[in-house]
This record gives sequence, C-alpha cells and structure tokens, in this order.
Amino acid sequence: MQQIIDNKYKITSWLPTSVKEMKAHEWDYVDVVLFTGDAYVDHPSFGAAVIGRILEKYGLKVAIVPQPNWQDDLRDFKKFGTPRLFFAISAGAMDSMVNHYTANRRLRSDDAYTPNGRHGMRPDYPTIVYSKILRKLYPDTPIIAGGIEASMRRLSHYDYWQDKLCPSILCSADIDMIVYGMGEKTIIEIVQQLQSGKSIQDITDLKQTVIKLPISSIPINDEYNIILNDFESCCNNKLLQSQNFKHIEQQSNRYEGATLWQKHGKYVIKVNPMYPPMTTTEIDASFDLPYTRLPHPRYNGKTIPAYEMIKFSVNLHRGCFGGCSFCTISAHQGKFIASRSKESILKEVKQIISMPDFKGYISDLGGPSANMYKMGGKDLEICKKCIRPSCLHPTPCKNLNNDHSMLLEIYHAVDSIPQIKKSFIGSGVRYDLSMHISGNEKIDKVNRQYNEELICSHVSGRLKVAPEHTSDHVLNIMRKPSFSLYYDFKKIFDITNRINGLNQQLIPYFISSHPGCHEVDMAELAVETKSLNLHLEQIQDFTPTPMTLATEIYYTGYHPYTGERIYTATTKGEKLAQRQYFFWYDKNYRNKIIKALKSMHRTDLSEKLYSNNKGYKSKSRK
Repeated sequence: MQQIIDNKYKITSWLPTSVKEMKAHEWDYVDVVLFTGDAYVDHPSFGAAVIGRILEKYGLKVAIVPQPNWQDDLRDFKKFGTPRLFFAISAGAMDSMVNHYTANRRLRSDDAYTPNGRHGMRPDYPTIVYSKILRKLYPDTPIIAGGIEASMRRLSHYDYWQDKLCPSILCSADIDMIVYGMGEKTIIEIVQQLQSGKSIQDITDLKQTVIKLPISSIPINDEYNIILNDFESCCNNKLLQSQNFKHIEQQSNRYEGATLWQKHGKYVIKVNPMYPPMTTTEIDASFDLPYTRLPHPRYNGKTIPAYEMIKFSVNLHRGCFGGCSFCTISAHQGKFIASRSKESILKEVKQIISMPDFKGYISDLGGPSANMYKMGGKDLEICKKCIRPSCLHPTPCKNLNNDHSMLLEIYHAVDSIPQIKKSFIGSGVRYDLSMHISGNEKIDKVNRQYNEELICSHVSGRLKVAPEHTSDHVLNIMRKPSFSLYYDFKKIFDITNRINGLNQQLIPYFISSHPGCHEVDMAELAVETKSLNLHLEQIQDFTPTPMTLATEIYYTGYHPYTGERIYTATTKGEKLAQRQYFFWYDKNYRNKIIKALKSMHRTDLSEKLYSNNKGYKSKSRK
C-alpha cells in the first residue's frame, strides 16, 4: 500500500491508524497504541502526534487510534491487539466536558477537533471510558493516561458538570499511571524503564507522573513531601480542599517542586514533581520531528475546524508566567518559559510556505501568551526558590526580564522571507508585560518599539486583548492588571494607528460570573465599556474547570491563599443576571436591567446607560 498523498507524502508518512496501514509500514506488531479523543492531525499542536513522533524517533513502532467507537463491537480497541509495551490514552487537546458542554451545561452542537465539526465522536470522560474497555480486553497490559483531562484531574477536584468534588481520576479510570503536563521526556523514560525489565508498578519516582500506592507508602511531611488533606475530609469540609489547592498550585509552578501525597480511602495518590523547563535543544527536538503538518488521509474531503485555525501558525514557546486564576496553562506547561531557537522556528515557517494552499500569511507567531518568548528571571537562582504563581501579579516581579528584543528578532526574520506577505499575532498579547517600565532604558525603548510594530505590522484589522473585567477587586482575584492599563494601551494603539494612517480596532475580551464578581460589577462594566463606545463581542461566562484557582473559589467559597470568603454567582439565574449587562444596548434586556439596578439602589448606573440613546440599538440591528 503506497498511496501518494498530495504528490508529496505516502500513507506511510503518517503513523498507522489501521492494520492495513501497519502492513504498509511492514510491521507485524506495534510497541505502543495511542488512543485519542481527537482526530489524528500530524502536527506539533496535537498531543497524540507529538507523543507518537517522539516514540517513533526513539525507534518504536507506534499506532494511533483516533476517536475510537466505544459503542459498537469495540473493533477499534481490538484491531492492533496487545502492544509490546503499553496502551496510551488522551481525551484530546481539551477537557472533554468543556468540549461537550457550554457554561450553562447545555450540550454543544459541534466539536472543533472532529472532521466536519461533528458532535458525538467521543464520550464524556474518554480517559475513563477508554481505559475501562482496554482493561477488560487486555487485563495485563499497562495503560498510561495523559493530556489535559487526566493532568487536571490528577488529585481531588471539583467537577462542574457533576457538581461535586471528585477523587483523582486514578480512582475512576482503570489506568496504571498519569503522565501530566507536556509528556515528551516522561514517556521516553517510561519506555526505557520498561525495556530494562521493570514492570509499570515498579516505576514510582519518575517526574511528572502520578501513581496510586498502598496507604502505607505515605512518608513524613517535610520540605520534599507535602501531605495534602485526604479526599474524604475534603468532601466533608470545603475549606480543606481550598487549603490543598494552594500547595498544588505552588508546587506546579516551582522550578524544583515537592512530591504531593493525598490519601483516597485505602490508597494514596502520589504526584511526582515536574521536570525543570525544557532547554531550547529539547523543545527544538520535539518541534523538529518529521510532521506532515496535515490531517491523516482518512479525513480527505473533510474539514477539521481546530486544524484550520492553526494550519498556518507557529508556536514559539511553551509555558506562561501570567498565572491567571481561570487558566490551566501553568498547571500543565509550567510558568517557566521554554523557547524554541530561531532556526527551528524558521524551519517550520519554510514548511508552511511549501504547503500548496499557503497564500503568504502566517496566522499566528505566538504561544500560550503571545509575548513571553525567551523571557524569564534575570537571576535563575532567585526563580528556583520562588513559589509565586504569577510573575506579573500583583505587580511584575523585579527579577523578571521583559526584554522583547528577541521576539522582535523572530518577527523580523520571518517577515524577511520573500514568500511571507504578512505575519499576524493571533495569540493573546500581555500588554501589561510589554508596557511595564523595567528601568532599563534600552529595554524600555525596545518594548515601546514592540508595541508599535505589533500594531503597525502584525494586526489583521483587529487586535484582540484580554482585560477580562473593569473592576479592580474582580481583576485582583483574576490576577489581572487594573483596567486603567487598558486605557494606557488604547492610547498607544490609537496614536500608532493615527500616525500610520491605519483604521484598526482594539477588541477586548471580558468574563462574567467570575468569582468575586457581583451583579453591580457587571453593571459598572457595562457603563465603562459604553463610555468606550464598545458593543462587546468577545465575551464568555465563567466555566469552572479542574485545577484552577477560580474553580476552587467557585466550589469552596474560600480564597486558598487568604482563607477569605468570596462571593461567586453559581445559580443559573445569578449567571444570566450578570451576563445580560454585556448586552445592555439590546432592547430585550433594557427593562430587566433598569429593574435590577433599581432593586440594587443603583439608578445612577441605569441613568448612565440609558439617559440618552447613544450606543443603544435594537437586537434586529445588532
């Protein structure tokens, strides 16, 4: 079977997804079978492809089973038989429940990681469903889980969709081990230990793994081992769960973290610390693998929406030191930045240029946050002792180097390639980082240049930024800067546009119902954004997801770092009452808003919203 794909690739350019393809590779068996809830796209933004290629480079025979049918005769789980080493499972690039349900727990109608956006190609909690099937079919074969779903559910966690505190997913899924975070280094170490003759049960101290052990394994509580409040106690006392989270977040963000232990009934869950951040050589090695950058040919004639979004984009780095309360990036990738070399980035850009449908536009030169490339502590020894979850909040760390010169160097190198018409920055820009006055005249000058070049050369008509709210006390809980900084950045944006004869828009993102946000805060947000003549588009209602500070506050009612009680809108009525202020200009909400503000004795706000018709329009004109 040597089918040619796009006159460039053979079917063997992808990892096999069927026995027929395995035979085309001239294999009689596989060492590892990867099951994923996503479609198989051979691209460095898709986790199954990354792990598959890493194992392939190590010399293993790897098969991928994308979106297996868990409701029929289970042929997808049987077709490759027993792998020589282990099964690996990932629910996909997103938590399956976020993928399936809206903030109001309504079933979504599409799935961006499925061909043609078709819904229903993965179950709720695929990690649990897939593992139970595999364990029944292959009781003696190791099963290792990774990806966002398993990583974020590695300890006791609040599940918004079940509305209860759940145990570690190791207690719910039939898996032997979780590899949390970015798994390239860990997965190879597992292979090496298994090939040395160890059983999966013998691998107990490997970094970035989570295992279940007998309760007798619990050590003493010291600087290297933190004993968390046990699951059963947390179920009975929410304050104990809140206290746990502080340790979990701090250790996830440390350069050299402690081991975490949490008792669950007769067992203890052991979370080994993360690896130090990848070196440039290590991260280059992952991105430089022989990806086709294309969906598997089994999807010919179909569109995978998530792939279309990143098809012509380049990820410059991993990690984020912003520490936003509602975000899981640092818990998964860490707060220390691992940056690719210019050579690796340009190599990928040249791959994109060679794609037949490339029109000359890079959709994004970015990362988890667009402008953290090559940034970190000036003195790494200070960073190694630090347990701050954010390098930017409440104020930027004095040890933080926010020099944007190396990022500008990447922009200039990419834009100098003749086939590139323009490169855009589609990832979220931290303007509090690029505007922060470092005190170093050279760096501050470069950072001003960065903001100007960003606005002049890398915006496709609209620059999206994320102030998230206008209220300082809500922003403090979010770990975001004051909204006054948005005005400062808007001045730079407007002046730069005017000087260069550009007509571009600044589009802010906002969140309603975040912990700490009251209905009156949303009313004030409406007044503030009206004064800016904004009719908001980029909005969302806060959705609790496992292992974020905001979710812990939502569930427990306490702030893990202060013990303070924090109000959160939790009922459907409270959430809708807050969300309506995004649409104050819609006549369908006007009377409700006026009535609500009157009941709060804030008619001053309704007067500011409706004292004239400026900015007011009916839904039919929206």
